[in-house]
Amino acid sequence: MNDWTLPPYKFEDTPARPTPPAQGGFAPVPPSPPEPPGQPPPPPPGRPPEEPFRADLKPPRKKGGWGWVWITLLVSALIGFIAVGGGAAYVWFKYLKDTPELPSRESLFAINRAPGVRFEDRSGQVIATRGPRYGQRVTVNTVPGYVPLAFLAAEDKRFYKHGPIDLYGITRAAWVNWRAGRTVQGASTLSQQLAKGLFLTPDRTVERKLQEMLMAWRLEQVLSKDEVLELYLNRVFFGANTYGVDGAARTYFGKPASQLTLSEAALLASLPKAPSRLALTRDMEGALARSRLVLANMKKEGWITAEEEAKALDDTPRLSPDAVSDEGDYGWVLDYATTEAIRIAGQNAPDLVVRLTIDSRLQKAGADIVRQAIALGGEHAGASQAALLSISADGAIRAMVGGTDYIASPFNRAVQARRQPGSTFKPFVYAAALEKGVLPTDIRVDAPVQFGDWKPENYGGDYRGPMTVEQALVTSTNTIAVKLAQEAGGSRVADLARRFGVTSLPERPDLSVALGAYEVNLLQMTSGFQVFQLGGQRVAPYVIESIAAQDGRPIYSRGPLAPTQVYDVAKASMMVKMMKKVVDQGTAKRAAFGWPAAGKTGTSQNWRDAWFVGFTPDFVTGVWVGNDDDKPMNKVVGGDIPASIWRRFMLAAHQNLAIRDFPWLLPDPEPRTSPDPRNGFYETLSSEFARTASELEADAAPDEPAPGAGPSGAQPPPELPY
Repeated sequence: MNDWTLPPYKFEDTPARPTPPAQGGFAPVPPSPPEPPGQPPPPPPGRPPEEPFRADLKPPRKKGGWGWVWITLLVSALIGFIAVGGGAAYVWFKYLKDTPELPSRESLFAINRAPGVRFEDRSGQVIATRGPRYGQRVTVNTVPGYVPLAFLAAEDKRFYKHGPIDLYGITRAAWVNWRAGRTVQGASTLSQQLAKGLFLTPDRTVERKLQEMLMAWRLEQVLSKDEVLELYLNRVFFGANTYGVDGAARTYFGKPASQLTLSEAALLASLPKAPSRLALTRDMEGALARSRLVLANMKKEGWITAEEEAKALDDTPRLSPDAVSDEGDYGWVLDYATTEAIRIAGQNAPDLVVRLTIDSRLQKAGADIVRQAIALGGEHAGASQAALLSISADGAIRAMVGGTDYIASPFNRAVQARRQPGSTFKPFVYAAALEKGVLPTDIRVDAPVQFGDWKPENYGGDYRGPMTVEQALVTSTNTIAVKLAQEAGGSRVADLARRFGVTSLPERPDLSVALGAYEVNLLQMTSGFQVFQLGGQRVAPYVIESIAAQDGRPIYSRGPLAPTQVYDVAKASMMVKMMKKVVDQGTAKRAAFGWPAAGKTGTSQNWRDAWFVGFTPDFVTGVWVGNDDDKPMNKVVGGDIPASIWRRFMLAAHQNLAIRDFPWLLPDPEPRTSPDPRNGFYETLSSEFARTASELEADAAPDEPAPGAGPSGAQPPPELPY
């Protein structure tokens, strides 16, 4: 019989004690006395009872030994878990808390999609089409197979082999960059690039990179790989204001994406790496060089044959004639109007039709006049740029010329440049003084003045003695302008300027504000002068008449708006009459063109800026001349080139209009008191004293500018008459 079939051997419940050896071992143990019947035997003294041995069971493990190891491992794991959790919490709250939420699947194709815009002038004539060009939505199945493969070859060859983050690519890029000692290779996946382009800024920061990874992971949770690739193809930027492969195909080649050749697909795939720099209208050669690398990658991956690569290399793409269209002299207007349209309609608005207030005839006339003035007289005058802005009586911007050449310099000097207006700012000072009770017929003495260490002087250093406030404005006398600013108070001057639309002044300017030492832009100055034109009423300047979707659905219409009364009409009447004499008799005589007109010239510190802003009952127009680098001109004043530009433009603007004066002007106020018959004697005496003091000071003082503090501690502008 096999031993394995035997029943298990059972030991006695109480095993017999072993008999020790007689010698050299344990002492003999006498036998226990018999127990009384019915009584359980007592346990052996001094030893616990032993469990019966079971051969079919494993012996129990001894406690101790490895217990401290398990405790250590458990504590280490707990500490590691806490550290990882704490680190994750730190990363979340420091870098990822503000990560944008992922929108729905369908809205991903429209999120942050700026509208395309068709612009019309005031008469409805189309003058330009602007805004992002998206084309039609495509899928990987509606374009030739080499189109998506070209983009994968350019941006992410392992796209279908990794998740939203390519750990292998990160390791490879880190090794390559370490060996090169600089960043020569990136490791962003196509999903990461898509997340950055749709939701994040291009800043090169740790926060943006971590958010990019998180958004890429979220994208691949809701989209398949094919869908991520399709979203990329439809939303990637290709330069030239173009988004999506179909928009790029239509913009650059005049065809839909479904008709792209292999060479054209490779050329488009070369653009997303540096779309602005490599835009085909800007650097065709650079884009072609990169497209050759794209074709080489496609061949290396086995996606095209050597014959297909060679054929594509021989087939150089040709740009569509429409790809290099020129917006001409509308560029500055369109830049300004695009920002306004998106502000009104919203970022995710549909494609738009925007009706502008621009008069195409006046826009062209203004651009031509500015360009000709600088071309003919700019070199001799030391002036390289000019800007012009014209507004009709209802606040509509009819012409905006931001420079001499938009293609060479799209910087809009009518809106973006802030320069010192010089004496052009004086009407605001005089208007504030009139609010304090000063009248145009009041007498002020043109004589040396000093405020602390500042001694403002007139141009040429001469003084005319007593004169009326009106005469002081007509001749642009600096000392009296400063005295009037002191009488009115700097805060009152700043408050009036803000009411008129000049918002860039500080709360409490110093007295140099009287000489135009604080910087403003041409739009603010021109709009501010319109308050005088409208008899103290203010209307905000505007460039957009209406906005509609391209299907005709109305979105915005400005409509007629009642102007706001910000200045007393009687005082506005006094100001306009004084400013009319500036054109008829004073520093702006070169601006006169046979029409009732008013305005003020201005020249800033060291001849850096020359201005003239003037108005008729129909238009208010401002002109600035100078240099972008703040280089001084050859003593060009506001009554020179700016007044000439203004005159030529206003002649064009008033063509076919009937001559008329300001219909709201009021009679001059009656003198408050009868004149003292001794005034003539005192005025003559004061003039003699002023002349003598001026001569003595000129003999004693060195021929150098007087010290003083303008805004922010700067030297105030020289006292110029224009």
